[in-house]
Amino acid sequence: MIQQSYYFGVFLLSFLLTLCYVFLWRPRFDTHMSVIFILIPIANLAYWLLYMARDLETVMALLKVVYAGGCFLPWLSTMCVMGLCRIRVSRGVRMGTLLCSAAVFLAVLTIGRSPLFYKSLTLDPLSDGWIPVKEYGPVHTVHYVLIVLYLMANLAALYYTYRKKKQVSRRILLLLFLPIPVSIGGYFAGHALLPPGFELMPLSYLLSQALYLLIARRMVLYNVSEMVIESMVQSGETGFVTVDLACNYLGSNASAKRFLPELRTLTVDRPVGESGELRESVLCWLERFKNDPNDDKSLWRRLDENGEERWYSVDVSDLYDGQRKCGYQIFLQDDTQRQKYIALLDRYNADLQAEVDAKTERLVVMHDRLILGMASMVESRDNSTGGHIRRTSEGVRILIETARENGALRLSDEFCKNIVKAAPMHDLGKIAVDDAVLRKPGRFTPEEFEKMKAHAAEGARIVHEILRDTDDESFRRIAENVAHYHHERMDGSGYPDGLRGEDIPLEARIMAIADVYDALVSKRVYKDAFSFEKADRIIMEGMGPQFDETLKETYAAARPKLEAYYSNL
Repeated sequence: MIQQSYYFGVFLLSFLLTLCYVFLWRPRFDTHMSVIFILIPIANLAYWLLYMARDLETVMALLKVVYAGGCFLPWLSTMCVMGLCRIRVSRGVRMGTLLCSAAVFLAVLTIGRSPLFYKSLTLDPLSDGWIPVKEYGPVHTVHYVLIVLYLMANLAALYYTYRKKKQVSRRILLLLFLPIPVSIGGYFAGHALLPPGFELMPLSYLLSQALYLLIARRMVLYNVSEMVIESMVQSGETGFVTVDLACNYLGSNASAKRFLPELRTLTVDRPVGESGELRESVLCWLERFKNDPNDDKSLWRRLDENGEERWYSVDVSDLYDGQRKCGYQIFLQDDTQRQKYIALLDRYNADLQAEVDAKTERLVVMHDRLILGMASMVESRDNSTGGHIRRTSEGVRILIETARENGALRLSDEFCKNIVKAAPMHDLGKIAVDDAVLRKPGRFTPEEFEKMKAHAAEGARIVHEILRDTDDESFRRIAENVAHYHHERMDGSGYPDGLRGEDIPLEARIMAIADVYDALVSKRVYKDAFSFEKADRIIMEGMGPQFDETLKETYAAARPKLEAYYSNL
């Protein structure tokens, strides 16, 4: 009776542990572990019935059930260890080891007919029953060898994972290690530790089952990505739709049906394109993803059943069955509140930007007026150049507009705006010229001319100081170049640096034409105004040695506008 109570108690506890596993079970649980929880209660039930049997035929039949666990549980445990340690086992190794265990079990099935596994099997009486007495055959030795190999593979996998894989829980590794000494005791030391009629193997199965149950409990927590997805799905905030590779509908959750009411009437295995609404949404997302896997995210707007505008974020990805791609999955999340918040921020930023732009514009106008005032102040000291700043600025604008109209030069909008704005600053350096020279009512002596020539470099320095803190680096550079180099000549005979050809900045070359043209057609204290024809002849003759010949076409086209402007002064 004690013997039968022992085996029944082990079976009952084993069955209860399996029920606990069923309660904890998740679809992502390792398949090998699930089979272990099925096979152990069956093996322990066979142990209980085995020691209640009274005839040899029944004993032999029950031994075959017992060995179903003995042959396949080591293989299942090894595959489970490999999976939990995240060690990939090739299909060939997996199938080869399974076939070895199956071959041993086939030998078990010959018990009573062949000496492969048992050479002989008899029943010896005990005080309250019988015990089987076995003489092992050659395949039984192979069975032990396989068990040893599986145990060694488990130990090697655990050691490798402990040393190399930081993303596997050390608690899980300990729980995976503990069944190994338990199994060794059950397989190889059971008869020596217990009295006749009692086997340690059922109890080792039970202990291993308890440890695997603890592992299963921890697995629910460690699979973070799937836990997050499941939590999102259960929360009702995320909808998902699955389709096969041919875009036939496979299924969706309640949230997806709320976001896409057309899914409620769509039959499983029917094309999603059957519905017009789904063709414009789901099928469109799938086609974009198939054409470009990087095009997997989008924002979708629609009116809900109450007529309110809703926004949804859409995320498309491949659907896998193990390693095999079997379709597509679409995740939808209500993004309405975030989009409203973004729209509110955009409106606020737009209003703020408009206010900043208005204030910036006022500052720019004040800045420009200050510069123009400084230039006018300098000009007021020069007896010979009244209105020169205004006229040359207009001349530059006419040349720039003409160049853009006839396409002679490819000038950016920024360049054109900046050179027109910089033109009034070209003579700022005259502020440093002595009044005796600047206000002289006649031609300069060579010494006076040398002093006057200094205004170009001095003007560049002044412009640099005025604009050095500006954010508009392009304007600062053009303004400095206009002031510094507008008296340079293409043949290198100009001043202050004697630059030649294209070493002279384009803005200075344009300024030079407007500056000289104004000097020619305007009255000065030392000369009368030249006629337009004479001024034109001088300018055209200067194309090459003095002026940039590439600007000849632009000047010729701008000449009627220049003459019209100066005629109306």
